[in-house]
Amino acid sequence: MVPVDAEQIVMLREVLSTTGWLERTEEFGRALRVTSRTPGGLLLVGTPGDDPWHLAAHLDDESRLADVPGLAPTLVRWKPPADAPAHLRIGLERLEAARRGETLFVVAEEEAPVPLLERVDDARRVGATVLALDGGDKDLRGLAHEALTVPPDESIISFDGAQHLVSAAAGQEPARSPRGLRRRLAKLLDTVSGPVVE
Repeated sequence: MVPVDAEQIVMLREVLSTTGWLERTEEFGRALRVTSRTPGGLLLVGTPGDDPWHLAAHLDDESRLADVPGLAPTLVRWKPPADAPAHLRIGLERLEAARRGETLFVVAEEEAPVPLLERVDDARRVGATVLALDGGDKDLRGLAHEALTVPPDESIISFDGAQHLVSAAAGQEPARSPRGLRRRLAKLLDTVSGPVVE
């Protein structure tokens, strides 16, 4: 999975290099990294018909590879099954418990329903930082401190492609030092092939 995703990101970056999308996704990814400082404090939620599983998995990988525990998201689900593992049973009540210092990341390709907008507004009022990756929802964008919009008629990048680029950008160190890059590559190689024994 890691090599395929890395390949997809490289191809996306090449295709988008002159479109401005790389800069936008990198800026949004940096905002996500900067605001997600507290382990367990990044709340990731989608719309009723679309839990952002794929993005949650990528952010979890980036958290581990970049050694940034705050990037590991808490996936908040609309209707979690009672028999699901504990980390997959977190429902909307978690948004109601959001507090200052936490980040609420809303991923909504379609229009966000009113109950979600109300919870986002409440979280913002108590001091949580709100980020939104949306498909053109003005109401959601109006509640967000930072938003990245992928319009439905955008032909250059898909909503899924934007998620890939945002998660990759969130895992990057702000100042790309050779030491930081080597550490990240070593962790990636350990993940793919196991630790190297000298």
